Amino acid sequence: MTDMAIEKILLAVGPGDADRAEALAETLIDIAVPTDAEVVLAHVFTEEEYESTLDNLGVEAGGDVSVDEVSRRHATIRQLSAALDEAEVDYTIRGEIGTHGERIVDLAETEDADLVIVGGRKRSPTGKAVFGSTAQEVMLSAPCPVTFVRGE
Repeated sequence: MTDMAIEKILLAVGPGDADRAEALAETLIDIAVPTDAEVVLAHVFTEEEYESTLDNLGVEAGGDVSVDEVSRRHATIRQLSAALDEAEVDYTIRGEIGTHGERIVDLAETEDADLVIVGGRKRSPTGKAVFGSTAQEVMLSAPCPVTFVRGE
């Protein structure tokens, strides 16, 4: 059995993760600091979410703002960035547009991540059988281990 070093961690967020940003940041910091892992913060938007976010930011679609820059300005990423800055953890920010689960798995592959961290919410007894479509898709399809952080 070989030891698996954690050299790169992908923390992927989407809509609804603002309420669990603190828990996601704590989990990420608890892993990234002792392993000195490279961190990628990613925000995945559907087309509709991206257009809505551009509107909220007062940016015209097709303007000179990259999806990475839109991600940088998003409240959840800003909250995570502040926590990582305080913990002195280096990170890069990536923005993606597409289906949440697919884009997270694709990013894990292209970034060559050793660990993916995703969030989810507390589910009803019936819902516990399925974590949620995005988290479930990532857990079943990611090329590396996945840490699931449950929100309240």
